[in-house]
Amino acid sequence: MPDVRLASPQGRWILLTTVLGSSMALLDSTVVNVALPRIGRDLDAGLAALQWTVNAYMVTLAGLILLGGALGDRFGRRRIFVLGVLWFAAASLLCGLAPNAGVLIAARALQGIGGALLTPGSLALIQASFHPDDRGRAVGLWSGFGGVGAAVGPFLGGWLVDGAGWRWVFLLNVPLALLCAPIALRHVPESSDERAHTRFDVLGAVLGAAALALLTYALIEARTASWAVALSAVAGVAAAVAFVVVERRGKDPMMPLDVFASRQFTAVNLVTLCVYAAFGGFFFLAALQLQVVVGWSALAAGTALLPTTVLMLLLSARSGELAERLGPRLQLTAGPLFCAAGMVLMLRVGPGASYLADVLPALLVLGAGMVTLVAPLTASVLAAVDTARAGLASGVNNAAARAAGLVAVAALPLLTGMGEKAYRSAPAFDDAFGPAMLICAGVLVAGSVLAFTTVRRRPSPDCARPECRTHGSVLTPPLEGDPTS
Repeated sequence: MPDVRLASPQGRWILLTTVLGSSMALLDSTVVNVALPRIGRDLDAGLAALQWTVNAYMVTLAGLILLGGALGDRFGRRRIFVLGVLWFAAASLLCGLAPNAGVLIAARALQGIGGALLTPGSLALIQASFHPDDRGRAVGLWSGFGGVGAAVGPFLGGWLVDGAGWRWVFLLNVPLALLCAPIALRHVPESSDERAHTRFDVLGAVLGAAALALLTYALIEARTASWAVALSAVAGVAAAVAFVVVERRGKDPMMPLDVFASRQFTAVNLVTLCVYAAFGGFFFLAALQLQVVVGWSALAAGTALLPTTVLMLLLSARSGELAERLGPRLQLTAGPLFCAAGMVLMLRVGPGASYLADVLPALLVLGAGMVTLVAPLTASVLAAVDTARAGLASGVNNAAARAAGLVAVAALPLLTGMGEKAYRSAPAFDDAFGPAMLICAGVLVAGSVLAFTTVRRRPSPDCARPECRTHGSVLTPPLEGDPTS
């Protein structure tokens, strides 16, 4: 049984290293959007390259995050966590030194692999190290400090872009890793899962990532209407079908498909796809809109987006408590509608927009909707499966959210007719931004209807409960662990 106490020096070191590790990945997911216009200008890149700068990272992270957790259970959670931190730092260094968009995109894909190794490992280390009496508080502190990192991300990213330059958005990860890895090796006890099998579903992970990459390529490049696009779409569908077959027939599948035998689990993940597709598309386009169309600096744009994260940090725990009293369906129905209203209010954000009169009201309404739905969404995912499979259920839900976001980033410019140079023309980008917000709002309304018609009023009393009560990420739901570990 783990016996490290939170108040001990070792406990504080463990908390520090896990917060540092998870913050690296969390910061990168929020700061890069703010840096995109400057990256595009400096590297003379088109809109497709900016989409890939975001999505190359998400493809490998979403496709491999379940495998990353399994590797930690089998080979040692500290070992895989440290490997992930160092891998992430090396890929970040390559991003910061990238001479062109092609190298940057490849480096971002490598970053995603590192993120898939360290992201599940940070929570697993806390669960495997701390005494049961302290574990809940340790998880709460970890998620709270991680949320602060997410809140600081856009502000820090904007400050770096306007000052030292966008390359430091990536280079900043190197000193963080050089601080995190030695602390982990010195102070964090090694742990593994004796129940873990020796076989890994590498084929399933590769097929899942390949399907996401091929379909994303087809969406981003569809405006060219070339044979390469058509072949990529067909190959992506074929890879997705092969992934399902492998997961159904494999002895140790990465994502056992029988978890979807629960209609409730399937329904909640469909709601997740709707809401996080909208969120991913919104935060990708909003950072560009504020800089390209409104004319703000990267720092001003990053700071402007802070209210959503701050509201999540302050109120997500209370939202979870309310869902336990009322049941999740009401909040999962109302939350997406609030978010949709916030996106409609973003239609007022154009040339000469005022922050107080135009931007802030939209972000406050959007943030209120996110607060309303995220905690009950996680609770519903955990309640839909057996307690022993809570970690798997959370991992699948987290991967689904990331996949939804990357598809939205790929599809929205296509659906709204954005050209390759749209982000360099304020009128062209503004013309496409409005329809994109309406599409996001429509997807959120669909998620609300789906939640109202499919989510149970109340979960069973003996289901797993979320440990991450405080959450600050606006792009993914929190990862939860196996409560039996």
